[in-house]
Amino acid sequence: MSETTTIRVSKSTLKMLERLRGKLHASTLDETIRLIITWQRRQKLNEAFGLDKEKIKSFSEEDRGEDRN
Repeated sequence: MSETTTIRVSKSTLKMLERLRGKLHASTLDETIRLIITWQRRQKLNEAFGLDKEKIKSFSEEDRGEDRN
């Protein structure tokens, strides 16, 4: 394991993290926090790049805007 440090959180935040740890089946609070960060990053990427995910289709010859004759 890498170096560790201590962070101060309120008791209510700790309770929330403990509940999330159980729901996510994480073994530690560190793993819980990492899962939250990973999820948040994925959400942001989906917002930025996944907007037209279901709407995009492959280009066809008819999509060309130029005359190739």
